[in-house]
Amino acid sequence: MQAATMRLNQNTLLLGKKVVLVPYTSEHVPRYHEWMKSEELQHLTASEPLSLEQEYAMQRSWREDADKCTFIVLDAEKWQAQPGATEESCMVGDVNLFLTDLEDPTLGEIEVMIAEPSCRGKGLGTEAVLMMLSYGVTRLDLTKFEAKIGQGNEPSIRMFQKLHFEQVAVSSVFQEVTLRLTVSESEHHWLLEQTSHVEEKPYRDGSAEPC
Repeated sequence: MQAATMRLNQNTLLLGKKVVLVPYTSEHVPRYHEWMKSEELQHLTASEPLSLEQEYAMQRSWREDADKCTFIVLDAEKWQAQPGATEESCMVGDVNLFLTDLEDPTLGEIEVMIAEPSCRGKGLGTEAVLMMLSYGVTRLDLTKFEAKIGQGNEPSIRMFQKLHFEQVAVSSVFQEVTLRLTVSESEHHWLLEQTSHVEEKPYRDGSAEPC
């Protein structure tokens, strides 16, 4: 049941005002791989550089693992303005949910990365997170979310605080803060209001992967 739940997004496209969320497919790997050569992004995401082959293997695991749900973030304006544009050319980042607590399937850890420097500070990450929170609540039955962010990443911390996340822990060992959002009835209503413009559409990628 859980595996089916977390793979639910493999045929889902979410269309917002600033961003489009699509499943992470093999088509996206080369651009993603180029991003992750950046020492800044490695530091912000606490990631190690991978070979291209390892990145393809990672993409398959994201697609197939029962405890992960990921979308690639596309620039909606670019994607809609250029009919026939490849998704790879419109990529700006990714947004992810993990089920990290086996004892609590209603808790999801959320991450967002806007990798393209020219696309930061424009609200794309905020909309991507709102869309993912709404998807987590309405499709994955999540009611609590956590975000773990490096202590030095002030823009990301401020963004999550604006989205009603509250700081609950600081780890000097990992040099990160943990923020949490519990989706009460009023928060649920607020979240649906913030994402009422979002359209959910069927997704069919152009790769040879099974849909």
